[in-house]
Amino acid sequence: QVHPVESGGGLVQPGGSLRLSCAAAGFAFKRYVIGWFRQAPGKEREGVSCISASLLSTDYAASVKGRFTISRDNAKNTVYLQMNSLKPEDTAVYYCAAGPLVSLWPDEYKYWGQGTHVTVSA
Repeated sequence: QVHPVESGGGLVQPGGSLRLSCAAAGFAFKRYVIGWFRQAPGKEREGVSCISASLLSTDYAASVKGRFTISRDNAKNTVYLQMNSLKPEDTAVYYCAAGPLVSLWPDEYKYWGQGTHVTVSA
């Protein structure tokens, strides 16, 4: 099993930046695709970005492409989501999850973290 833990959320002004981290203990973490998802109040959970175990494949939602960058350090069992040019509509709880496929569909992911809150507001 993999138990991802997110960190790095907080309050930021529009146009600002945050870097989220997703970490998990154990060798198994390196084998999984790691995805970032978010859920705003009253909305369904949506895929934001994902990265393969090999680091060769990434994917981004259209709404964040060009603003967010996903990266991975397998030596540290950590995946990062660098979020730049943040907008109020990026406000949500952000989750990371581990799964077998490069996908932005939440149903493809088996192991989920508890989430970290991101608020973009002046």
